[in-house]
Amino acid sequence: MRETVTFLRLRPTEVVNELWATTRRREGTTAAEVRGWDAAQRSAALSGGLVPVSIGPSEVEPLAWVAEPEQALALVKQGVPGWRLTVIDTDDREKVLDAVARSRAAFLRTRRSRVRSVAKLTELPGIETRLSVFADSTDEAARAVGNGARDLLLRGWDSVAVGELRDRLTDYRLVERGALPPGTTVDAARDSLEPELFTGYLAQVDGSGAIRPRYAWAPGMDEEAPIPPRRFSAQWGDVAWTESSYELDLGALDADIAGILGRSLEGTPPARDEVERLFLARGNEVDAVAAVADRLRAQVNGDLVTYVVNRNINYTNQCTFKCGFCAFSKGPRSLNLRGEPYLMAIPQVVERAVEAWGRGATEVCLQGGIHPEFTGDFYVNLVESIKEYVPDMHIHGFTPLEVWQGAETAGVSVRDFLIRLRDAGLGTLPGTAAEILDDDVRLHLCADKIRTAQWADVMVTAHELGLKSTATIMFGHIDSPASWANHFEVLRTIQRRTGGITEIVPLPFVHMGAPIFLRGAARPGPTWDEVLLMHSVARIAFHGLVANIQASWVKLGLEAGGRLLQAGCNDLGGTLMDETISRAAGAAHGTSMEAADMEALARSIGRTPARRNTTYDIVAMSPSADQ
Repeated sequence: MRETVTFLRLRPTEVVNELWATTRRREGTTAAEVRGWDAAQRSAALSGGLVPVSIGPSEVEPLAWVAEPEQALALVKQGVPGWRLTVIDTDDREKVLDAVARSRAAFLRTRRSRVRSVAKLTELPGIETRLSVFADSTDEAARAVGNGARDLLLRGWDSVAVGELRDRLTDYRLVERGALPPGTTVDAARDSLEPELFTGYLAQVDGSGAIRPRYAWAPGMDEEAPIPPRRFSAQWGDVAWTESSYELDLGALDADIAGILGRSLEGTPPARDEVERLFLARGNEVDAVAAVADRLRAQVNGDLVTYVVNRNINYTNQCTFKCGFCAFSKGPRSLNLRGEPYLMAIPQVVERAVEAWGRGATEVCLQGGIHPEFTGDFYVNLVESIKEYVPDMHIHGFTPLEVWQGAETAGVSVRDFLIRLRDAGLGTLPGTAAEILDDDVRLHLCADKIRTAQWADVMVTAHELGLKSTATIMFGHIDSPASWANHFEVLRTIQRRTGGITEIVPLPFVHMGAPIFLRGAARPGPTWDEVLLMHSVARIAFHGLVANIQASWVKLGLEAGGRLLQAGCNDLGGTLMDETISRAAGAAHGTSMEAADMEALARSIGRTPARRNTTYDIVAMSPSADQ
C-alpha cells in the first residue's frame, strides 16, 4: 500500500474575527493558528467555520496545540492526548525525541532545511509521529516529501493547487486532514474536547476523520449531488479531477485493495477487515469499488431495475424513545416537541390501505413511533383489520423494536408474538431500527433502544418462522468505517444462518432537523463518496448472500439514485405515496414518486424497468418508452 501523506490547509495569524474566518474558510482553510487564544477569538473562528490551533499556551482551550518539547510534555501531564499535539523541532535532538516519544504527539513540525535530518527521528522504532513542514509550492512540497516529510502545511492553497499536488505525488496516498489526525475516533474526540470544539471538529470531517470535500450538498438537500459526469468520486474539487473519466484498472491500485476487488470478481466476498478497507477507499479507489460493484450487479440482476408500488403509513409520531437522529417522533421522552403529535385510529390506517390498493399498490409499509399506550394487541389488530378489507395487500410492517415492545407488552416471547403477527396476516418485516448495529455507537445514538443482539434475535426468529425482511443501515452521523463493517458482518451472519434478508437498504443520515446534529454532536450527514461506497460495498460484501441493493430516492433524490444504479444498485424502492419520516428530518425530495418517473430513469441509463412485489417477484415488465 502506498504510504500516506497528509496535508492541512491552515492560516497562521495574530488576530481572528468572524469575517476573516468566514473568508478563509471559503478559500479552503480549515484551521487558524494563533499564539494563544482568548474566548472571543475562539468563538469567532468557530462561527466562521475554522478550528483553533494554538502555538504554545492559550487562555482558552484550542482544538490542538503546537508546542515546544517542554510545553508538550507539560500538556500531556495535564491530560492532553498526543493526537492533539504537534511538537516543534527546536534543534535539540535529544529533547525533541524525548518529547515525541513520551507525548506520542501526532506531528513533529520542522523547517524545510531540516527535513532530511529530522526525518531520521520519525523513522525510529516506536515513533508514529508524522514529520510536518510548511510548503508554499508543489515543488517545495514534493521536495519535502522526498526528504521524509509526511505531513504538509499549506497556506492559501486553492483546489487547483491541491489538485496539482495530488497529481505530482502519485506515488503517495494524499489525504487532507484537519487539526487532528485522520483516524481520530468520534468517541475519543467526544471524551477529550469541549462541546463547541467537538461541534466544530465534526462539521469538518468525514467518517474516517479526514476533511470533508468543500461542497455544501448533503443527503436530503434540494440540490444535485456533486457527482462528476464521467466518474463517481467527488473527493477532489479541481477541474482536472471533476472533468476526468475513470476506467477500471486493478493493476493501477494499491495491492491490498486490488486483491480484495479481484477476489470479489472471482466470487470470494471480502472478510470483515477487508470490508472496512473498502470503506476507507479514496479517490480512484472509490471509482474502482463502484465499477466492481456494478459488474457484480450485472451478473446477478442483469439490466433489470425494479421498484414496488406501495404506501408508507406512519400511524403515529408519538414515541417513548429518544433516538438522537429522529426528527419525526414526539412525546414525553423525546428531546423536544417538533410539530403536532398525532395518532391514527385503526380505521384511518385501514382507509389509507384501501385507498392505496385502489391506486395500484401491492404493499403497505407500517412503521411508527412506540406510542406509550401501544401493546402487542394493537399491532395484531392493525394487521387483522387491514387484511379484512384488503386481503391481498402485502403488509410489510413493524421494526424489530416494535416487535420486541409488542412481545413485552403482550407478556409473550418474541417467537410467540411473531407467530401471532404472521397468522394475522403480516407478510414481511422492514429491517429498520437497525441504525448502526454496533453497540458502541448505539450507546450515544439511540441509548434506550434495543441492542444489536436483540435486533438480531427478532430477525433470526422471524426468518425461522417464514417471515422475510429487509435490512437497513443508517449512516453518516457518529459512525465510522469500522462500525459500518461491524454492521455488515452482523447482517451477513444472520443471512448465512437464515437466508431471510431480501434486500440491503442504505439510508443516508439526513441531518438538518435531527436532534443529535442540532445539539452539535453529529456530522452533517455522509459525503457523496461515503454514500457511494455504502451502496457499492454492500453489493460486494453481500454478493452471493443478498441479491438486491436499493437506492433511497427519498434521501438522495431520483437523479443521485440513478447514478447509484450504475454503482451496484438494482432497485429504486417504493413509490411510498406518504413518506413523512425523512421529511421531518429536513429532506426535500417529496413524499411520493410516480412509477413513470422511476421507469424513465431506468430507461435513461439503458436499463429495463420492472414492477415487483415486496419479495422481489416481478409483477409486470414495463413496456418500452415508445410503446
